[in-house]
Amino acid sequence: MARPGRISGHPRTRHRAGPSWICSSMESTPLREVFPIRPVAPYLGGKRNLAKRVCGLIEAIPHAIYAEPFVGMGGVFLRRSRAPKSEVINDLGREVATFFRILQRHYVAFMEMIKFQITTRAEFERLAATDPATLTDLERAARFLYLQRTAFGGKVSGRNFGISPSTPARFDTTKLGPMLEDLHTRLAGVVIECLPYGEFIARYDRPETLFYLDPPYWGCEADYGKALFERADFERLAAQLEGIQGRFIMSLNDRPAVRKIFSAFEIEAVVTSYSVARKVDSRGMAGEVLITGGRGLPR
Repeated sequence: MARPGRISGHPRTRHRAGPSWICSSMESTPLREVFPIRPVAPYLGGKRNLAKRVCGLIEAIPHAIYAEPFVGMGGVFLRRSRAPKSEVINDLGREVATFFRILQRHYVAFMEMIKFQITTRAEFERLAATDPATLTDLERAARFLYLQRTAFGGKVSGRNFGISPSTPARFDTTKLGPMLEDLHTRLAGVVIECLPYGEFIARYDRPETLFYLDPPYWGCEADYGKALFERADFERLAAQLEGIQGRFIMSLNDRPAVRKIFSAFEIEAVVTSYSVARKVDSRGMAGEVLITGGRGLPR
């Protein structure tokens, strides 16, 4: 068995900044250029402030398959400028998976459905009170986008109507239309799944796979809905990542318990800020960690 950390045929140098296993040579990286776009709606934990750093790490690692078990609104996925031919995104939240699938396959019908929609508190409250299980997939996707665009702070559960007197209406189809067209184009060829993270990782794990994981943060497990993720899942996730064939990058908040559970991997502290109130210091900054590992990578 090869010694962990050895990748045959890939010369590397160690950089002072960032994880020590980043390869300095990109000659063997089968990545194509893609046009980075912004997510079409806010989402809790959307990675706006950390995306550039994470995308840089992703693009520095040779991989033929890119897979995200917790894609959300694509805060990192959509902001990359290079990508392999094979891309797979996943979210156990059915609203997220349905929205991306509808944008990918039924773009014209979706645009027809939302083109006369306007921003009102009454419409927000009506849609928030509507059980998505009673809707068609097109209606479900339109409801999700409307609520995410108009809710405060991109919250997924316990949404409140967001107001900002100094800014225009949040659901303006004249501005949203071009963004949705770009998203539709970007999703061409992307596989969209709606699986539990463990099943997704097992299904797409290969030596050439790079996973980027952005699970719910420690202490925020229920923020994305009931029964999607619980405290015990951190240990289950750590155990599964120790056995994967591919490589991974994961972002989490910096907590002693997080460092303990994922102590088998390389952990790098970073500083960012949050748009929704959380426990941060007086400057509005918060500590996070980037956790990296996988077979063939030194720790």
